[in-house]
Amino acid sequence: MSDTTITPEGGHEPQVPARKATRRGGGDPATRGRTTIADGVVEKIAGLAARDVVGVHAMGSGLARTFGAVRDRVPGGGKSVTRGVKAEVGEVQTALDLEIVVDYGVAIADVARAVRENVIAAVERMTSLEVVEVNIAVSDVKLPEEEEEEEELRIQ
Repeated sequence: MSDTTITPEGGHEPQVPARKATRRGGGDPATRGRTTIADGVVEKIAGLAARDVVGVHAMGSGLARTFGAVRDRVPGGGKSVTRGVKAEVGEVQTALDLEIVVDYGVAIADVARAVRENVIAAVERMTSLEVVEVNIAVSDVKLPEEEEEEEELRIQ
C-alpha cells in the first residue's frame, strides 16, 4: 500500500506523515541553568527573621547601631535590615554570623535558640540553601532605663 490519499475529485495526493513534537534542550527545564543567591539576599532574610524573635531588641554592635540610626534619619537612607548580619553563601550551603542586642530580663540562651531556629527556617525555605551554622554574638543588653533616655533624646 502506498502513502497516498484519494481526493474527492479522484486525484492522488501524497500523504505527509504526522510531525512529532520536537523536544528542544535536554532534561527537566528546572535543571537548565544556574541560580545564584547573593550574600546580601541571605543577610536580609536572616536579619528580618532574627528581628521577629521576642527578646531581640536590636541587631549589631553599639557603633553599628549608632551609624545606622544616623543613616535611618537621612532621607532615602532607609533602615538597614542587614545590620548585625554577615553571610557566606556557597553554591548549596550558607553560614551566618549574627550580632544581637537582647532585652533585659530574657533568657539569653532561649532567645539565641529561637533566633537560630527562626533564621534557619526562613533562609532554607526561601533560598533552598542548607544553613550549616548560625553563630550568634550577644553584644549588649537593653536596660529599661536606657529606653527612657533614648525617648528623651529623640524629643529634643
